[in-house]
Parts: sequence; structure tokens; C-alpha cells
Amino acid sequence: MSKSSMASATVRTSEKSANDVQTIVAESAVQQFLDALNDAGCRAILDSTCEEALTATEISDTCDLPLSSTYRKLKILTEAGLLEERTRIRQSGKHASEYIQLVDDIVISLNPGGETEVWLS
Repeated sequence: MSKSSMASATVRTSEKSANDVQTIVAESAVQQFLDALNDAGCRAILDSTCEEALTATEISDTCDLPLSSTYRKLKILTEAGLLEERTRIRQSGKHASEYIQLVDDIVISLNPGGETEVWLS
């Protein structure tokens, strides 16, 4: 997909069936989502974090990814707004970051004007 087919615009949020739906049409944001979803490791991370929050080490083990790759992919996914980073409180005092998926559904469409849109709920 060429960048010229994507529009520069803003993020719109609307209410749809009691779910918050966010429409992304900004060229850089759409590309960021497409790049993240195009990566098999990122998709595996999204799948592993849909039910429970996991630490980077847990994600690395679950997805069979090197820890360094896991951290790079976590950064991509959190910057794209697909994962949320939280703090896991431990009694030992050594707290860890954990990650959980933020979206239930992602719909990518090409509207009649030739703009690519990403819908998140």
C-alpha cells in the first residue's frame, strides 16, 4: 500500500453499541497500526495478552521470542496504542512492567475517497 493512498487527518471517537469505537485516519497512525499488525511477533504478543497482563519475560516465553525482540515489539505495540503498560506490584518491592491488550476488535477499511481507516473498539 502506498503512502499516497492514505489521508492525513485526525482521530475521531464515537459511541457504537455501548463500545467505544475510535477511528484512525491519520497517515502516520494508520501506517503504525499496519506495521504492527504485519509483524507475526506483534500479533503473537497481542494474542497472548488478550486475557491477562503479562511481563516481558512471560511474553517472551509464551511467544517463543528472544527477550530483546520482545521489548522492541512491546514498544511498537504500546506506541500504536494496542497495548497498555502497567506496573505489577510485588511484595519483594521489585516491581515489574506488565502489558495487556487494549482493543477487542480492529477493522481496516478503504473508504470511497481512497483513504485507509482503522477502527478500534
